[in-house]
Amino acid sequence: MALSTAFTRMFGVRHPIALAPMGGSAGGALTAAVSRGGGFGLLGGGNGDPDWLAREAPLVAEGTGEPWGIGFQTWAIDAGAVERALEYGPRAVMLSFGDPGPFAERVRRAGAALIVQVTDLDEARQAVDAGADVIVAQGTEGGGHGARRGRSTLPFVPVVVDLADPVPVLAAGGIADGRGVAAALALGAAGALLGTRFQATTEALVAPGTAAAIVAGRGADTERNRVLDLARGSRWPSKYTARTLGHPFLDRWRGREDELAADPEARRAYQDAVAQGRIPPLPLWAGEAVDLVDDVPCAAELVGALAAQAEDALARAGGR
Repeated sequence: MALSTAFTRMFGVRHPIALAPMGGSAGGALTAAVSRGGGFGLLGGGNGDPDWLAREAPLVAEGTGEPWGIGFQTWAIDAGAVERALEYGPRAVMLSFGDPGPFAERVRRAGAALIVQVTDLDEARQAVDAGADVIVAQGTEGGGHGARRGRSTLPFVPVVVDLADPVPVLAAGGIADGRGVAAALALGAAGALLGTRFQATTEALVAPGTAAAIVAGRGADTERNRVLDLARGSRWPSKYTARTLGHPFLDRWRGREDELAADPEARRAYQDAVAQGRIPPLPLWAGEAVDLVDDVPCAAELVGALAAQAEDALARAGGR
């Protein structure tokens, strides 16, 4: 059976599967591959770095005739970042972690769809008020940044679906295979947004060691924390923490965030350890579904495999 939803019809894609716009790792090659595979690729625009955008956006804008979009950390960008992105002709702009209102009209004027990721019901209401065309409901199981005090994907998604109706909702957080996609559809979502699963693909902009760590990782080894943001000197707002795999610095400073924030020597020690190769240059972002990642395939083929697994899961559920 075909998994046709409001999301697939809106963008003219074959499968209700979207690539999470992971800052730095969801580059042009990965975004293009997901779109070629029939999903919706979202370029990881992060904080709107113009040099990164100039290098990666053409790879997808010129490398695929399929629909694609770009995502930003809303708190970290200005209007110029959105304007530069829109010059490449994305079908959608996704805004996460902050008020989308100041950028919504610019996106609409360009004829692009506005996708807003939300981590609680207040943000969901804000997204509806901003005129979001699609809302992503992110549960706390997801890798990378999310709500410090959020809700799990299973109870959160249907509440957002009801609140946002008729705006289509994508489920995010703890989804790494086709069964998770099927579950998202059963919750009333119009699709799923996947991050960790696409980190371990041949096109992802990650070091081989990062992909290997994800394949070897276990969900029980992940935890949500601010320690690594503080150690890196990151400006992430305190309401958003990051789910990562284990890390030596995290073991040392767990539960001592205030002390770390006030200790410049500790932060210098972190940078020295990175420079000396004793710890990885970036935290290993990974969600609770990392156990389900056991290979490093081509992203385009992965999209088709996920869709087929989702179709099979839904057919089996319907036959019971």
